[in-house]
Amino acid sequence: MTRGIAPVVAIVRRVSGYADRQCINQRIYSGLRTGLLWGLCLLLLSACDLQPWNDPYPDKDARANALYSAFSLRPKHLDPAKAYTSNEYTIIAQVYEPPLQYHYLKRPYTLIPATTTDLPEPVYYDAKGRRLKADAPDAQIAYSIYDIHIRKGIRYQPHPALARDGQGEPVYQGLDGVALDRMGVRTLYDFPDTGSREVTAEDYVYQIKRLASPEVLSPIGGLMGEYIIGLSALGEQLREAQKDAKGTMGFVDLRAFPLEGAKVVDRYTYRLKINGKYPQLSYWLAMPFFAPIPHEADRFYHQAGMADRNLTLDWYPIGTGPFMLAENDPNRRMTLVRNPNFHDERYPSSGEPGDAQAGLLKDAGKPLPLLDRVVFTLEKETIPYWNKFLQGYYDSSGISSDSFDQAIDFGSSGEVGLTPALKDKGIHLNTAVQTTIFYTGFNMLDADIGGYSEDRRRLRQAISIAMDYEEYISIFANGRGVAAQGPIPPGIFGDREGQAGINPYVYDWVDGRPRRKSLAAARRLLREAGYEHGIDTRTGKPLVLHLDITASGPDDKAMLEWLRKQLQKLDIQLVIRNTDYNRFQEKMRTGNAQIFMWGWSADYPDPENFLFLLYGPNGKVKHHGENAANYDSPEFNVLFDKVKTMSNIPERQRLIDEMVEHARRDAPWVWGMHSKSFGLHHAWHHNSKPNLMANNTLKYIRVDPDLRAQLRAEWNRPVLWPLFVLLALLVLFLLPALIEHRRREYRGGLAPREEG
Repeated sequence: MTRGIAPVVAIVRRVSGYADRQCINQRIYSGLRTGLLWGLCLLLLSACDLQPWNDPYPDKDARANALYSAFSLRPKHLDPAKAYTSNEYTIIAQVYEPPLQYHYLKRPYTLIPATTTDLPEPVYYDAKGRRLKADAPDAQIAYSIYDIHIRKGIRYQPHPALARDGQGEPVYQGLDGVALDRMGVRTLYDFPDTGSREVTAEDYVYQIKRLASPEVLSPIGGLMGEYIIGLSALGEQLREAQKDAKGTMGFVDLRAFPLEGAKVVDRYTYRLKINGKYPQLSYWLAMPFFAPIPHEADRFYHQAGMADRNLTLDWYPIGTGPFMLAENDPNRRMTLVRNPNFHDERYPSSGEPGDAQAGLLKDAGKPLPLLDRVVFTLEKETIPYWNKFLQGYYDSSGISSDSFDQAIDFGSSGEVGLTPALKDKGIHLNTAVQTTIFYTGFNMLDADIGGYSEDRRRLRQAISIAMDYEEYISIFANGRGVAAQGPIPPGIFGDREGQAGINPYVYDWVDGRPRRKSLAAARRLLREAGYEHGIDTRTGKPLVLHLDITASGPDDKAMLEWLRKQLQKLDIQLVIRNTDYNRFQEKMRTGNAQIFMWGWSADYPDPENFLFLLYGPNGKVKHHGENAANYDSPEFNVLFDKVKTMSNIPERQRLIDEMVEHARRDAPWVWGMHSKSFGLHHAWHHNSKPNLMANNTLKYIRVDPDLRAQLRAEWNRPVLWPLFVLLALLVLFLLPALIEHRRREYRGGLAPREEG
């Protein structure tokens, strides 16, 4: 570059040098010289084949086998016993490996081994320790035994906690703040030595014990204490032990505390003992809560001075997964790199019908992960993120409300597609109905809207028809949702498709699709309930209902007005009682809310995780559970007790159908909507298939770095015409002054004399 500019500079200087010697007003010529020099330099630069000027990544990464994404909120926890939010799982699910995982491509969601040799099957025993048959009645089952066999040869990522000297002793033991200062340690990456070792069954048991630790405060410790025998009692033991361990920075070696519900059988086998029957345990075994943790790491992070430097398991994870955290700067960037010790795992060779045609099996059998690095950059605002995605600097993106119209077109029949601008860029759209439900609930304990008499059922059914959730989805969710027909989302066992799956109290089946019943049908139900035209026929008073809600933003005002209009269709007055969240929670706990809006997202893909929201013994007022509507149907409750522990056999489906029918008839909810995820990815981003249960999906993603580099360069060419305009204006501005000066110079006889 310097060699290319030098001749131009020399020419400008020679030309302007004559003027310097001849001019009286040096400032004019100096300005012209400088302007011409910079203009020529910029033009020369524009002719060079440079990396786009706005590229946020180093030149050396232009063709890196890396995925580029972003985060808006730093993960609070990276400790697998504590983390439980989606932004935390984005990181730790790539680092840690629980025993089981979900098949990436198959639907319905299917569990497969991750670090185990097979799927563990429970063996049931009665109170006398006698083994029972697999189909034994639940009442006879006192406990269940799961023997979990892990694969040999699985190793931890390189980590200082596992570094050992020539005598086999830990290299970094007995440290304190002074020693760390002397070593210059501020981050985990400042330790010069790392080590690794094979994972054993004891590491899995160690992590299960951590769920009981009062120091850890795991969000599932209480729930698991109900099922893993002895876990709650272990928590009490650890509370006392940790009080006595304050002098050793609170470290308690959990290996010294036996746990009946989790025992080591041999180097590669451990045994779980569960109260009664709990088939949902298999789903929990696919979450990072049950990933192995080496006791060496627990001891390492408990040393003096470590916490002062954020050297904790909450900041620097240690796992066996396909990636490891190589950079943790939550105010700027977080980077995952390939774990060099990752065991042999291959891209799946089968999936659903259509996966092969979609190109999702092109990498079948290839070693995972397919990426070398994943870079997450902090983006607090959605608009900069969106613009960088369009420029190709992020490989995939969601769609915020601000950018929805730029991205999505709806066809004449309602089909969803991309706008021409995004199609021209080769961007692809993925959609999936999420395993969530958002609903409007009725307090079944309320005197006006609750109860199980026929008139109250018909009142709730009438409101359910009038509350047009298809319209709600169109206005407030940009079409990103489907109207719910019951409590179970699509993709979960128990949900029915087609005509068999519609709610017959709210919909008719017309022309191959559900159609909401007419307002005339809703008014007829209202009249039969004793409220013709919204007037109580017994008292002559108008029917006034109350919606309790926490709403504060400008969008909420429009939504609340929409809700009023839905009930106005039936001449019912709706009073909005807006309150802060704490007061709202108190109303829900005490049963003082009449109508409310609520939602639920699946912990695991089992119908029990949604049906329990309507189970009487889970009522919020009487039992402080998650049944916010306080629905308590004896028929539903009996069926739930049968269904909750059954495997997914036809009999379970039949019983679920019966349960859903009871709930639809009683209408404790306006069933609302299942939200729909919209995701975009560029043409160089491959193997993208929404999996709403799995969190460890980055290992399956492949990118084409060469295509990405090519398209980035095309989309981000410098806009140079303003420079040409600026140069032209500079010349036009200086040229008249130069001409006028020369004219005055010769008029005044100021031409320089020649000297002999």
